[in-house]
Amino acid sequence: MGNEHHRFMQMALDEAKKGLGRTSPNPAVGAVVVAEGEVVGRGYHQKAGTPHAEVHALADAGPAAKGATLYVTLEPCNHTGRTPPCTEAILRAGIAAVVIGMSDPNPQVTGGGAERLKAEGVEVRSGVLESQCRALNYPFIKHSATGLPWVIMKAGMSLDGKMTLLPKQGAAMTGPNANRYVHQLRNQVDAILIGVDTAIIDDPSLTTRLEGVVATRDPLRIVLDTHLRLPPEASMLAQQSAAPTWVFCGKDACCQKEALLTRAGAAVHRLPVDTAGWVGLVAVLQFLGQQNITSVLVEGGAGIHGAMYGQGLVDEVQLLYAPFIAGDHGTPLVRGYSLDSRSAAPALTDIAVHKLGNDILFKALVSR
Repeated sequence: MGNEHHRFMQMALDEAKKGLGRTSPNPAVGAVVVAEGEVVGRGYHQKAGTPHAEVHALADAGPAAKGATLYVTLEPCNHTGRTPPCTEAILRAGIAAVVIGMSDPNPQVTGGGAERLKAEGVEVRSGVLESQCRALNYPFIKHSATGLPWVIMKAGMSLDGKMTLLPKQGAAMTGPNANRYVHQLRNQVDAILIGVDTAIIDDPSLTTRLEGVVATRDPLRIVLDTHLRLPPEASMLAQQSAAPTWVFCGKDACCQKEALLTRAGAAVHRLPVDTAGWVGLVAVLQFLGQQNITSVLVEGGAGIHGAMYGQGLVDEVQLLYAPFIAGDHGTPLVRGYSLDSRSAAPALTDIAVHKLGNDILFKALVSR
């Protein structure tokens, strides 16, 4: 029966993936209803504030849900939020058994859904493909526990770790397959973050561009700009995009520059600076978490990468390597970060390596 549980939970995971990037601050959740060994209903959470995965799957199953087994990647909710409790829908449908991938990480509700179902005579089994279910929702899990967003450090570089060939020169280092992967990643995160130097040198749009994909979305654009050096005519402010651009500056930044950026369409947020005189990164992440931003893709530059990594703020690295050596003049992945010994380096876990055309993707979680 274990293999059957795994098979149907994998189907629920496949459903959940359909909602990636669309449900924040809620998790991506999938569900399937199984009767006599056959899937009779499928569903996934499509957007925050809309019905949860269980409700969609039960509606898809209709009368066939009575006496069936529900597989769901996350413990059903037993509280009223923007939608009614899923436990009530499960009980009304006459579901006989519920198989859960992972418990709800919210400390105020963990176990509540499972216990309610058990109390009503529903057979409950938990922890099926739990690691896969957790991996799908690292941002939701971290935000639920800490109030902070999940931080991904991403960069494209040469084999010797250089993000550019020459200082202050922007250029793509990796090929089209890697570029498409990056835009798929942008399509799933809440926000992209860069420093003002990168914004000035590259003048990026920071949008999602996926050829042949209609339902893309642009993430929130974030620029760390302590002294408000971002030009009001920057491409990210002059383009058509449904996503806003937020600029974080120090409390003493020029009010006239703020007015120009605001007029150009940016939202300017003033935060305290750190001991080095730059906008404090912890303050930025705390602010984002308070706005229900659960995931941030940090795209550079080297100083931002170095500060984020050095302060222990990075949760995941996604590094794309192109098959060439850039040499001495290129910009390194990080600046302002160094180690005294190999043993002092943060451990990287869950390491995965993938080939994207001629490029190599290195993925890992950062363990502190």
